[in-house]
Amino acid sequence: MATKKISNKERYRIKKLKEAEKELKEKGFLKIAGIDEVGIGPLAGPVVAAACILPDRFLIKGINDSKKLTEEARNRIYDELVNTKEVIYSIAIVENTIIDQINIHQATLLAMKKAIQSLKVEPDFLLFDGNKHPVCSIPHEAIVGGDHLCISICAASIIAKVTRDRIMDELHIKYPEYGFNSHKGYATVHHRKALIEKGPCEIHRKSFDPVKALYG
Repeated sequence: MATKKISNKERYRIKKLKEAEKELKEKGFLKIAGIDEVGIGPLAGPVVAAACILPDRFLIKGINDSKKLTEEARNRIYDELVNTKEVIYSIAIVENTIIDQINIHQATLLAMKKAIQSLKVEPDFLLFDGNKHPVCSIPHEAIVGGDHLCISICAASIIAKVTRDRIMDELHIKYPEYGFNSHKGYATVHHRKALIEKGPCEIHRKSFDPVKALYG
């Protein structure tokens, strides 16, 4: 685990991020998984969820809510997370076709459920970001703003975000006219303009406006 060149101030910040997990471990929960998702709002591409169990002595400089990090920082922390053998994580991807069939809310819950089930170690407590989560028998807590309050959720948010961004970068190669590498499927001006001029492609979510209107 990366610990070099970390200031005392940064160590303290990370210590604060560990407070929720610390309290749970004091109650006897030892395998705490943070769960987060990315990709609810885009007009194209999948929704991606990640679950992550961090070891006790865990320290990676700069770890935070994925939305607060630069792309360079996210990629660096992602690489450290997935290449640290003590970090247990899983990723679940629900494609746009399933989103259209069951709606984005249910697709998000499905992605989170699959991520939990795919962990190689069964967690004994779950920490969800936000206030919505799948039905589960494992003890759990949903924390609004958890992706910048709890270190395990921070880690899951980074893994999910980088995974989805890389998927959209690959899809850009197949569909360069939409600019997926820049907006990742979100409804930017450029994306909306491309939709009107080119029409939707097979990775667009047909149930989402304004894509839905173009299929009418």
